[in-house]
Amino acid sequence: MLMPSIFGESLFDDWFDDLDKEFFGKKNPLYGKHSRNMMKTDVRETEGTYELDVDLPGFKKEDVELTFEQGYLTISAKKNLNKDEKNKDGQYIRQERYAGSMSRSFYVGESVPQSDIKAKFEDGVLRISIPKQDMKAIENNNTIMID
Repeated sequence: MLMPSIFGESLFDDWFDDLDKEFFGKKNPLYGKHSRNMMKTDVRETEGTYELDVDLPGFKKEDVELTFEQGYLTISAKKNLNKDEKNKDGQYIRQERYAGSMSRSFYVGESVPQSDIKAKFEDGVLRISIPKQDMKAIENNNTIMID
């Protein structure tokens, strides 16, 4: 929709989102206000570990949970904002800060001991360190048995 905007997003996006989706398709969920449910993650490989930096701005340590099950490392976060909240300065007419729950999983393998996975939450960033595991040698046999 052709509307005045600040930094590429219209001040009236919420009112016209349904109309835009109908005529122009979905917006890119990785950028702008549509990315609010995504956990932006950087993954680095060092000599002995994989390092993940997960952005969780506005969350507190108590809001974040990290679980490891069947080789999957799952990050869950939950945050509540009361959208009907009224304060002495008036009622909100637009809120872009995220409220709700989100999760994201990464497959790291079942051979990683849970006790070796380290995590630290600081300044809205969850830093996770996962030790590398030795890969089992795969037989390099290109012959297929014929019955």
